Amino acid sequence: MGKVAIVTGGTRGIGEAISLGLKAKGHRVAANYGGNDEAAQKFQAENGIPVYKWDVGDFDACAEGILTVENDLGPVEIVVNNAGITRDGMLHKLTPEKWNDVIRVDLSSMFNMTRPVIDGMRERNWGRIINISSINGQKGQMGQTNYSAAKAGVIGFTKALAQETARKGITVNAIAPGYINTEMVAAVPEKVLESIIAQIPVGRLGTADEIAKCVAFLASDDAAFITGSTITANGGQYLTS
Repeated sequence: MGKVAIVTGGTRGIGEAISLGLKAKGHRVAANYGGNDEAAQKFQAENGIPVYKWDVGDFDACAEGILTVENDLGPVEIVVNNAGITRDGMLHKLTPEKWNDVIRVDLSSMFNMTRPVIDGMRERNWGRIINISSINGQKGQMGQTNYSAAKAGVIGFTKALAQETARKGITVNAIAPGYINTEMVAAVPEKVLESIIAQIPVGRLGTADEIAKCVAFLASDDAAFITGSTITANGGQYLTS
């Protein structure tokens, strides 16, 4: 029987593919989004997945939003922390606002979205928490001290929480995508994109569906013995041991 799943940033890009992938596996999916009402309503109309708007950087908004989802669909058993933003700039030019915005949305959201559901998961002795990190959280990236720090923090959060919840049947894992063929990457100038692809051994960008399939596996009972892990889905661009 399908579980109730929340996907943050779940109406566009990688998040959209994750929402659709989990629905295809029989789960009841709630797609959170932060700002683009038009895209969210289009996504809901086309796919029949209910959408919920709140700011994942705000703890109270997350608690209220999750309560609404649970009233509509039932207890949340799968959380995919996918929402994220970038505010790039070299550190000597980076403003406190750009630093704080990225840390709030990309890292503090891990706590904001997980704390309201963790007690219920512990009581039921089952849960799946899947956090989307980034290749740049593993290797760093010039001009992204804020983003790289946040995404590295996602991996640390994942490893620590996995140890806390393992005996309660709750797995906590991360996925660190490389460069994925989304609207954001497609907007990169052609010459820059060519130089990026040249650094990827498989010779192409990844697809959002490939990340969604990783999520669907980690959310399944087949992945019950995997926790505290980071899947590096980057086409061989950056290898970790």
